[in-house]
Amino acid sequence: MSTQAQFARRDFLACVGSLLATDVAFGQGAAKSEGFSEPPPFRGEPDVEIELIAQRDLVRILDGAPTPVWRYLGNLLKGPPDTLTPIRDSYLGPTLRFRKGQKVRIHLRNDLPEKTITHWHGLHVPMSADGHPSQAISSGQIYTYDFAIRNRASLNFYHPHTHEATATQVYRGLAGLIIVEDDEERALALPTGAFEILLVIQDRAFNRDHQLVYGAGMHRGMFGFYGDQILVNGQINYRVDVARSVYRLRILNASNARIYKLAWDDGAPLTVIGVDGGLLNKPETRPYLMLAPAERIDLWVDFSARAMGSRITMHSLGFSGLVPEMAYGMMQDDGVGISESFPLFTITVTQGVSDHRQAPTTLASISPLRLEDVANPTQPRPIALGMSHMRLTLNERVYASDDLLPSERVPLGSLQLIDIYHDHGAAMRGGMGMMGMMSMAHPIHLHGQPFQILEREFDGDASVYASFNEGFVDSGLKDTVLVAPGERIRIIKPFEDYKGRFMYHCHNLEHEDMGMMREFFVE
Repeated sequence: MSTQAQFARRDFLACVGSLLATDVAFGQGAAKSEGFSEPPPFRGEPDVEIELIAQRDLVRILDGAPTPVWRYLGNLLKGPPDTLTPIRDSYLGPTLRFRKGQKVRIHLRNDLPEKTITHWHGLHVPMSADGHPSQAISSGQIYTYDFAIRNRASLNFYHPHTHEATATQVYRGLAGLIIVEDDEERALALPTGAFEILLVIQDRAFNRDHQLVYGAGMHRGMFGFYGDQILVNGQINYRVDVARSVYRLRILNASNARIYKLAWDDGAPLTVIGVDGGLLNKPETRPYLMLAPAERIDLWVDFSARAMGSRITMHSLGFSGLVPEMAYGMMQDDGVGISESFPLFTITVTQGVSDHRQAPTTLASISPLRLEDVANPTQPRPIALGMSHMRLTLNERVYASDDLLPSERVPLGSLQLIDIYHDHGAAMRGGMGMMGMMSMAHPIHLHGQPFQILEREFDGDASVYASFNEGFVDSGLKDTVLVAPGERIRIIKPFEDYKGRFMYHCHNLEHEDMGMMREFFVE
């Protein structure tokens, strides 16, 4: 550890001691209040230690006056120098880079004017380190997370998971990327350094004074918030200069609600090498890709045959059938609609260095999870997407602490079949208006280990389904899956290593805050 890092760690721990002396809560061990105890995630000192501060700031996003935002700032107290990398000219938090097997300690300090807690989306960690809403800390408090990196190489991210405030806190800017590396991926020698491009797509709205505008009201609560400006890495009109070479583009949809249909403007196919949970077994080609909130996609892109000065733009193409017709007009009034195409970012070839090579024909070795190995092959655990009393529901209920259904109690160490579907019976009971509200897709995220998609079934308008279904990549490990109206999706998910309460919810953040969130109790 450098002398500077030693002083930073000493000063931070002195600050923690001062806070403890004045009765400010320290989060470590908070899981004991949840009705169980768990063994420590690792023994001894951590390999990586980070101070992460959630605070208010001013960032220049548009020309002119800066925009007030909330953001994460980080200090590396211990660990490799590349563990923490700020994103230049952005409100996004620093990119965290971990290695499989590392022991990690993160001290989250809340300098915001309201409660918050941070979730490490995609990481398989104990409940005490998962950012459960019950662990939210008040302004001035610190929560300490201890966990070991069990994930395979993958792109993940971190964001608040504060009950009924996740949407607004993420919208104000609280989010950052997490990269996990491992030996299997490193052996492939995939493009790295300047040839690995990380892209976070979000939509926002601003007033004349460059203040973020967050639309309220019932309709935006039901459909989610859609902004009129597309930001990539916190910037508008995002452009990247590249060489005539192969690149790895790793893309996260960190929007509150907007679904994107990714496609190059010249019609070039997209070569997919990974999804949420890491690399696929082999590359797959798609004409376009659907990317719902919280989903990630990993692309192999070859610019070697393109002329110097040439440009290619990633668009989101128009589509239908994933959001109710009644919402289209409202969203087009916001400036960026759903049934139209719009640009996301532009890439320009500016360097003449040519490196042409094919993507590896074999990427990873993912053993398929088999139906014959699940504990409940004839009784899948349901996740029914519905609505009751103008509130979006899961299994006809909204989130409430200690409100567990029998199907939500899961044995530790088991492999479970889960059935995710739209509960049209609940919509019919609510009348035709509610049927219209129900005709929307939901990105369903399950905390803990990633899952595999076993099958999709569709019962609806085949012509509408054909406008987006080629954009699904179901062969890899996932933690979020978009469930279109009329779809029934069966997944196989392991529940290993950790006991406790782990959330599952819609990652349309307005839906989550309205209560479209439940939890599995692993016991």
